[in-house]
Order: sequence, then structure tokens, then C-alpha cells
Amino acid sequence: MQIQVDIGFNDLVEIVKNLPKDKLLQLKRELEEKPVKVEKDQFRELLINGPTFSDEQIATMEEAQKAINQWRTK
Repeated sequence: MQIQVDIGFNDLVEIVKNLPKDKLLQLKRELEEKPVKVEKDQFRELLINGPTFSDEQIATMEEAQKAINQWRTK
């Protein structure tokens, strides 16, 4: 049987802070020994579906860059 519980980050921090010292040290050792791995598929998905600039935003940035370049050459 498997149970999934959604816990907010702040709630998780409070739970960890309330652990007994020996359990807190055990948790710390576990986290240091086994770094969190991001799967290649998750990373690929982030890159593919991540935020991108719109054509309008790119045009705005290009105009700003031109203005900066003109200001620098004066």
C-alpha cells in the first residue's frame, strides 16, 4: 500500500525542526550521502517546455541594446 501526502515547504521545515536531535543528524547524513538527482528526462522536459521570450520581448530587448550601444559610443 502506498500513501501520498502533500506537505507545504514551510510545514516540512517545521516538521524537520521538531525532530529529535539523533533523527535530525540521521536525516542530515542521509541528505549528504545521497544527493538529490534530477532525472535526464525531467531536465529535458524543462528545457523543451520551459519559458521562452515572445517576438515582442525580443524586439524590445534588441531596441534596448541598440540604445545602450549608441549611448556608450557618445
